[in-house]
Amino acid sequence: MSARRSRKPSLETNPERICEILVGLPDVNVLGVDDSTSFLEVHVECRRSRPGCPECGVLAHLKDQRVVVLVDLPCFGKVTRLHWYKRRWRCPEPECPKGSWTEEDERIGFARLAMTDRAGRWVTAQVGRCARSVNEVARELGCDWHTVNDAVLAYGTALVDHPERFADVEALGLDEVLFVREGPRHYQRFSTSIVDVEAGQLLDVVPGRSGVAPRRWLAARGEQWCEGVRLATIDLSGPYRSVLDEMLPHAVQVADPFHVVRLANSKLDECRRRVQNEIVGHRGRKEDPLYRCRRLLTKADERLDDGGREKLLGLLRAGDPHGEVTTAWHAKEAVRELYSHDDPVLALQWLDRLTEDMDDADHPIEVRTLGRTLTRWRLQITAWHGTGVTNGPTEAMNNLIKRTKRAAFGFRSFRSYRIRALLYAGKPDWSLLAEVRPI
Repeated sequence: MSARRSRKPSLETNPERICEILVGLPDVNVLGVDDSTSFLEVHVECRRSRPGCPECGVLAHLKDQRVVVLVDLPCFGKVTRLHWYKRRWRCPEPECPKGSWTEEDERIGFARLAMTDRAGRWVTAQVGRCARSVNEVARELGCDWHTVNDAVLAYGTALVDHPERFADVEALGLDEVLFVREGPRHYQRFSTSIVDVEAGQLLDVVPGRSGVAPRRWLAARGEQWCEGVRLATIDLSGPYRSVLDEMLPHAVQVADPFHVVRLANSKLDECRRRVQNEIVGHRGRKEDPLYRCRRLLTKADERLDDGGREKLLGLLRAGDPHGEVTTAWHAKEAVRELYSHDDPVLALQWLDRLTEDMDDADHPIEVRTLGRTLTRWRLQITAWHGTGVTNGPTEAMNNLIKRTKRAAFGFRSFRSYRIRALLYAGKPDWSLLAEVRPI
C-alpha cells in the first residue's frame, strides 16, 4: 500500500512580493523595515509612473520628496509606523496655474488623518461597534488620543449620516437623556433621542430637550417621510407634544404607561412628605410612621402579602390622621388599574370618571393636580389601549447611550457624543465601513 502524499501548497518565493503581501498595501514598493526601536517602522513609496499635470496634462517633474509618518495596525505584536515617502511634483509649463502638488493615495491614507486608511476603519469599528474607549485603543496603537478620535469621527460620520441607514418609520419615539454636567455647579445639559420604536433603532440625537431641535429634525426629513409616521410615543412632556401636534398632526400620540404610573407615584410621595411636615414639623425620620411606610406606598397593591398590607394600613392610621396620604394611595392604585385591560372605550370611561372624582375639593392638592394632568393627556393615555405601543424601546436606546458614555468616561463635545451614540445604537450598515469615504 503506497503512502499518501500531502499536497504542497503553492508558495510565493519572490522576496519583494512577500514583503508586499505582509505589508498589505496596494501598488507600493517596500523600501525597508526597521525594528531596532520600540516601533516597527515600515518604509514604502507609491509604485507609479510620472504623472501628468492635472490642469494642462504635461508630464510633471519631480520637485522633492518628504516623509509622512502614519499610525498603522500592530504587526507581529509590535506597535507599527508606516513611513510613506511622498513625492512632490511640479508642472514645467510656466503659464500653468497648477504649480506643484503632492501625490495622494487614499488606499494608504487620507491627507488630514494621521493614520493609515485600514487603521482608521479598524479603530472606528473598535470604538463605535464594540464601545471601547478611545484611550484604550490609542494605547494599543501607541498613539495620541486625538489621532484615534479624529479617525472615529471622520469614518463614523460617513456611516451614521449615510442616506440609507434608516428608511420609513411607522412608530416614532421621543425622550430626553442627559448629555453632560458642566461647570462647578454641574449644570445639566440634556439631549433628545429620536427612536424608531418598532425597529428598536436610534435614528438621531439632537441637542436640548425643548421642541426646537426635534422640530428642525423632522422638517429636514421632508413631508413625505413625516406622513409615513402613524404612531408617536412620548412621556408626559409638553414640548414634545407640541412638536408632534405641529409636525405629525395625523399620528396617534401615545403616552407611555410607565411615565403615567410614575407620575401617580410621585404625587403620592409629594403628599406623604407634605403631611409629614405638617404633622410632626420635620422631614421623615426612621421612627416616623409615614417615613416607615414610604416603600410600601409605592409598591403595587397585588404584590403586598397580608402582613405587608396590615403593616401599611396600621402605619397610615398612625401617621395620617386626616386620610390625605391614604386618598393619594388609592388614587395611585386607581391609575394602575387603568392598565389592567386593553379596551380603549372602557379605559376612556374609567379615566373620565377617575379624573372627575379626583377634582373633589376635599381631596389633597396633589390628587387634584394629578387629576388635571390626566385630563389634559386623556386621549394620549388611552391611546395605549388601542395600539399597545410604549416608549420602552426609546428607554432601551437611552441605556445604550449611557453605556457609550460610561465607556468614554463622559463627553464634552456634542459631535463626538452624537457620532459615538449612533455608531453603537443607530444600527449603521457596518458592511459599508470598507468602502465609505471619511467626512
